Amino acid sequence: MTVADSSPEFLLDRPKPAAPDDVTDGVAPGRGRPTAGRVWRWSKRRADLLIVAVYVVTAVWVTGRLWVDPAGRVAPALQSDPSLMQWFLAHAVRVVTHGENPLFTERMNVPDGVNLMANTPMLGLSLPMVPVTMLFGPAVAFVTLVTLMLSGTAAAWYFVLSRHLVSSRAAAAVGGWFCGFCPAMLAHANWHPNIIGQVLVPFIVWRVLVLCRPGARPVRDGLILAALVVYQAFINEEILLFTALACAVFLLAYVLQRREMWAPAWRRLLGGLAVCAVVAGALLAYPLYVQFAGPQNYQGIQVAHFGNDLAAFTSFGTPTLGGNELANQNLAPNPSEENSFFGWPLVLLLVVLTVWLWRDAVVRALAFSALFFALLSLGSVVSYQGREIGPGPWALFVHLPLLHFVVPTRFGMIASTLVGVILAVATDRVLSRRAAGVPGVSRRAWALALAMALVPLIPVALPARGRPAVPDFVTSGTWRSYVAEGQTVVPVPVTENGNADGLRWAAATRLDMSVPRGYFLGPSNGQDGDVAAFGAPPSQGAGLLARVAVSGVPADVDDRQRRLFIDDLRYWNAAIVVLPVRHLQAPALRRTVEDLLGPGQRVDDVWVWDVREIATPRRTETIR
Repeated sequence: MTVADSSPEFLLDRPKPAAPDDVTDGVAPGRGRPTAGRVWRWSKRRADLLIVAVYVVTAVWVTGRLWVDPAGRVAPALQSDPSLMQWFLAHAVRVVTHGENPLFTERMNVPDGVNLMANTPMLGLSLPMVPVTMLFGPAVAFVTLVTLMLSGTAAAWYFVLSRHLVSSRAAAAVGGWFCGFCPAMLAHANWHPNIIGQVLVPFIVWRVLVLCRPGARPVRDGLILAALVVYQAFINEEILLFTALACAVFLLAYVLQRREMWAPAWRRLLGGLAVCAVVAGALLAYPLYVQFAGPQNYQGIQVAHFGNDLAAFTSFGTPTLGGNELANQNLAPNPSEENSFFGWPLVLLLVVLTVWLWRDAVVRALAFSALFFALLSLGSVVSYQGREIGPGPWALFVHLPLLHFVVPTRFGMIASTLVGVILAVATDRVLSRRAAGVPGVSRRAWALALAMALVPLIPVALPARGRPAVPDFVTSGTWRSYVAEGQTVVPVPVTENGNADGLRWAAATRLDMSVPRGYFLGPSNGQDGDVAAFGAPPSQGAGLLARVAVSGVPADVDDRQRRLFIDDLRYWNAAIVVLPVRHLQAPALRRTVEDLLGPGQRVDDVWVWDVREIATPRRTETIR
């Protein structure tokens, strides 16, 4: 069978280099020395360990600036996201130690709460991290998780590629490295461990392809796939959806070329998927009910315009050796969404590879799938260098069920993974010289081409800068003498997107501290089923303090604003209002809060306003 005749069955049963004849002998007769077979097996294991070690070292290098001081350093932009992730890690501790609801919380956005199932609380990652979080705190747990997810995703793809797709470990190492450390993964690393947590993705893909091969057992294999799907759903549902879409598009693209493969495979595939759907659906039924019909649910996210700029594809990602932060401005929705920054040398190499290996049906299917998702990542409006040039292909799909929850720029992550697989396949073809029917390529020429494409994409250490420490007033527990169960601490400025330090305060107390508002996805008007917004509905008091925190200019407060702020405090069931002394805009914020509430009291390293008397809801009796 030639490469051009390859099929999913053949890919999953890729012949490996033959071992020595005495591979099963154990030791040489009459001697205690290892046989050639054992040496051969050990050399393979040693290669595996070495490659995984390289991935781990790379991940530590990438996160090195955060490791210097996990609690005191953070990414320069979008600082709310790491704070929320640390809150999720602390929430997992509370689930284990207090038996709290893992899918909904009343300790953020008091009194309305937050639908956590609709906010990717990454329970599949945060629960296993509970020992680390309890011993070292959520900040250390966050950096540890990022490091593990980068290296773990690369190692997972290496394992699946080396065992089931390519015969060369070097080829699998190239593919695994790109899948784990491509610019899209690096872009999310500083903020979204739930998105880079793709350790199960290659195994899900593998199990789907297993169902296509002769000898597949739909019930057994469907149950295995269901277990992987359920676990991935508790890491990140969006990545699970992307994986399903990638499998569907790839298989469709392959079957359209090799229709004879569909007849013997479709019953096994559909049978296994049906088993998976029934079992996974039953296990996820209640969590999905909470997500889509429970309190504080929302219907859709207005981010159809969150697409990639065409110029991004030929630009280098910011956290790479060839990256240029200034040049990349306006090419992605924000720094965490650089999902399609491949660089022009890699784009050129991919075009050459597609032409070179065009007779290979697998490569054609991979190339088509990568192009399809790259186009979807452009969003509803196509732009070039920040200028709109026409409607985007995403406009055709955005209103379909489930897809209205998707951030379109992230389709670039699917394309990135497919590119990693293409690089692995091409490298394997060169090293094994199995590119049947196409011109040969010398290993030296291929190494040079690969280096030119990938060296500019070598990761650099993620940027980090200092951030305010959690106040001693919080870490020492002094706050507890003011706050009863059910009451909240109101940080100044109030916790929301852009001012999420209150989430770190709460996480430092293992969520014993409850906070009003917050940074989360919820219904924009506070009513179940509305379109999503980031944070709680607008608040007069919170908005006033947020404006002062940005401008540094004290607000002119009138009686109406005082009444509205006190109404907010009553709604939040506030016990104290707290302003850190070291806040950058502390003088302006202190003066504004004093105009609203009167003089505060200096306690430890914060200013405190005790509002229990004015914020406690008054009980009234109605005589009828």
